[in-house]
Amino acid sequence: MKQVANIDEYNHYFHQPTLHPYVAVGDLSRADLTLFEPLDFGMYCVVLMDEDFGELVRGGHSMRYRAGTIFSLRPGQVVSMNLDYTRKPRGWMLAFRPELLENCGLGRDFYMFSFFQKDVYEALELNETERGIILNSFANLYAELNSTSDYLTNHLIRLCIGHLLSYCKRFFERQFAQRASVENSLRTRLDILIDNYLSSGMPAGQGQPTVAWCAEQFNLTPNYFGELVKRELQVTAHDYIQQKILMAAKYLLDTTTMSINEIAEELGFSYANHFTRMFRSMEGVTPLKYRKGKKE
Repeated sequence: MKQVANIDEYNHYFHQPTLHPYVAVGDLSRADLTLFEPLDFGMYCVVLMDEDFGELVRGGHSMRYRAGTIFSLRPGQVVSMNLDYTRKPRGWMLAFRPELLENCGLGRDFYMFSFFQKDVYEALELNETERGIILNSFANLYAELNSTSDYLTNHLIRLCIGHLLSYCKRFFERQFAQRASVENSLRTRLDILIDNYLSSGMPAGQGQPTVAWCAEQFNLTPNYFGELVKRELQVTAHDYIQQKILMAAKYLLDTTTMSINEIAEELGFSYANHFTRMFRSMEGVTPLKYRKGKKE
């Protein structure tokens, strides 16, 4: 793993001159491909990926972003890309040294930009209007860096960066609010769907609810449904369904005198030992021991 020591080294990856000792903006379409090897940039970065050109990797986690995704990096974070060589990198990357924040308004306000403290895979998916605003912010900063330097240059560069970061903060908060709404709606609808099915008596004849069945009820493909559940609920669709089945099993064990075989059949298990194995793997005890423990 290599660390980028300064702005000169950063600009070397983009084959461009250094216009400011603490700030640079790079065009990803012009970047040397070694930029995408494991690197700690040693500075704050804001990256707009304007093309899906591979998987971003950090800390063993990988994520493939859509075009129009923006994310931030802080000093010490190591990232790399598993490039898709059928697609050319496209986007913009701002890098600025921590020294730029010293003794200025941007530094005093920097606590506001808490997205720098998030893991890199928590990215911002821009809509078209937001993308236009971000591209304009990058363009303004790029233009200022390439303008003739005068006594207002550093002030205007910090204003341009603050402008870009402020819009990122607004859009991150919009996304958080929307995702919270989507998550609540998705979780509620999925809970009602599975609960109604499990209590209907249908599992005994038709089997347990599956990812494909749930996706069909949402009028989605199984793959898209699975991606949606994983993104919004941070659990796979299969595991979420299994958790609901476990909850239903515990309810029946707690509130009825049904035998283990009857409960297994009620919940759509072909064999009681399959039910027992699932319950023990998720709860740590067999259904029988769970019921006895509740009575003691």
